[in-house]
Amino acid sequence: MENLIVANWKMNPSTKKEAEEILNEIKNGIGGGNSEVVVCPPFVYLSALESVRSDLTQLGAQDVFYEDKGAFTGEVSGLMLRDLGVEYVIIGHSERRKYFGETDEIVNKKIKKALEVGLKVIFCIGETAEERDAGKKNEVLEKQIKIGLDGINLAENGSPLVINIAYEPVWAIGTGNNCSVEETKESIDFIRKFVHPETRILYGGSVKSDNSASYIKEAGSNGLLVGGASLNAQEFVKIIKSAE
Repeated sequence: MENLIVANWKMNPSTKKEAEEILNEIKNGIGGGNSEVVVCPPFVYLSALESVRSDLTQLGAQDVFYEDKGAFTGEVSGLMLRDLGVEYVIIGHSERRKYFGETDEIVNKKIKKALEVGLKVIFCIGETAEERDAGKKNEVLEKQIKIGLDGINLAENGSPLVINIAYEPVWAIGTGNNCSVEETKESIDFIRKFVHPETRILYGGSVKSDNSASYIKEAGSNGLLVGGASLNAQEFVKIIKSAE
């Protein structure tokens, strides 16, 4: 199975020109390789980047709504994303949960709609520092998985690769305080108890080129969800190559 390396640009960069430059540099730096690379820019750049990307880079969206159309001001449907050439979508990111009040139930509705319209899912789960310190990490992960995937039968969706789990401990995101390899392996092994054996499990949280390889080769992840470091094309290319 190919490793899945995902760039989550969040609300960056500030201009379409910058977005195109970053993707061009990533595309030109990748070369060959055995990893699947997905770039998830802000919605407004998806159309422009579809004409820039190559067969080596897939497009992903950072979110999706759970209805096809209607009076939902500001939302973007899965059908719209598919029309723009989007293959993947991030669902349940901790920033969506924290700032926009997304619950596990909302995440579940979004995953179901994404699968219905043919999008592949990057399903984010992870515990906060408070939950970890209280010894509730596994309880939180199990709840997020069971509710998030409630009513979803991977066998009926053709391949377990249509749903990818991204383990992102909330306390490690954007803090520089990345999770240790040992703790990451424990969490990945725990998550595997609840998903199809071929489901790809990614790690995310302060990933850089100097620690990326260890999450795949030692912690047993099947890829990475990269935030800030993915906006530096040279750094992101190093991360991609470190996974090979």
